[in-house]
Amino acid sequence: MHTLKNPQLASSGHAKMDWVTAHMPVLGEIRARYRHDQPLAGQRIAISLHLEAKTAVLAEVLHQGGAQVAITSSNPLTAQDDVAAALAERGVEVHAIRGASADEFDQMHHRVLDLEPTLIIDDGGELTERLHGSRANLAQHIIGGAEETTTGVTRLRALARQGKLNYPMILVNDADMKHLFDNRYGTGQSTWDGIMRSTNLVVAGKTAVVAGYGGCGKGVAERARGLGARVVVTEVNPVRANEALMDGHQVLPMDEAARLGDYFVTVTGNYGVIRSQHFQVMKDGAILANAGHFDVEVDVRALRQGAVRILPGRTPDVVGYQMNDGRVLWLLAEGRLVNLAAGDGHPAEIMDMTFALQALSLEHLLTSRPDAGVYPVPQEVDQWVAEIRLKALGLAIDHLSDEQRAYMEHS
Repeated sequence: MHTLKNPQLASSGHAKMDWVTAHMPVLGEIRARYRHDQPLAGQRIAISLHLEAKTAVLAEVLHQGGAQVAITSSNPLTAQDDVAAALAERGVEVHAIRGASADEFDQMHHRVLDLEPTLIIDDGGELTERLHGSRANLAQHIIGGAEETTTGVTRLRALARQGKLNYPMILVNDADMKHLFDNRYGTGQSTWDGIMRSTNLVVAGKTAVVAGYGGCGKGVAERARGLGARVVVTEVNPVRANEALMDGHQVLPMDEAARLGDYFVTVTGNYGVIRSQHFQVMKDGAILANAGHFDVEVDVRALRQGAVRILPGRTPDVVGYQMNDGRVLWLLAEGRLVNLAAGDGHPAEIMDMTFALQALSLEHLLTSRPDAGVYPVPQEVDQWVAEIRLKALGLAIDHLSDEQRAYMEHS
């Protein structure tokens, strides 16, 4: 039934899940209602997300809401084997092994889809790609789904423009309580967490080159500056480049920034951002990391081809590539998501908000039954998550009086 590395690892996975559960109060409110009301009874939910403790809690909550749930990881290096084993003991069908080969990774996604899901939660469009390709026959069963990432939203919008999207998808990534927090504060903190865990090197006083100044790039740059780094931003969007400049960062093309950086972090969602020409001019000891969804932003193949020796680092997540002039460039986590492949991903409090949106978006699909297409998270859902988060922190805010509301509506 399950595809696991080792079921005996479950005890540490349970400890991780219990820890983050205590720091996810919004999802806790949903859990209490789901247990009582069973709003997902009879549904079959397929999930492709980075399988770590916070994700496991979401899957458990959906299962407790009455659904049959099957889950896999959206990246071969972001599954945590102990969490996968623990989640399997809690009643969720799990197909996830850290370090899976490309074939194994594909097979595990197909096993999740063997559930013949009625609802999906996707990350980067992994399930959607298969449901519009080799498993298109299953699309007829799908009421709808929710997408987690900027990369996945881009792919969904392209399908919708072409008239090829076979079911409705809610763009959770675009909700205020997701992209304003998950992308900026979650990615910003967790990316540097993964880098520092891997390297055990200081950030202060060094130059950090951040490629891309979208929501995630802003967070990575802001946290780098907070750690004491000089920040250089590279961008292709002139508006974002101006924003980076006004935020106090230096803005350069990568051809120039490549000579300056001690750390390089790609956060663009595109491929070939750091290429052979950049490797040729980087400092000895430069550290390369990616925080975008796919492992294509740093051209790892070109890096490997240009190296005369490959050297082990202090952990398996650190690999050195020695150039013919003796310089060594260090690549983290194989160029995959450094915050999850070399860390634990976003903080629990951040994912609490994002995963609450995921659960409520599925529930909304069941009640609204929209046609195929892409849809925003309903504003009332976004607002509810914000209000519950403040309540959990013991914070209150002002509210408009009837007179103020009337003034705003008619001004």
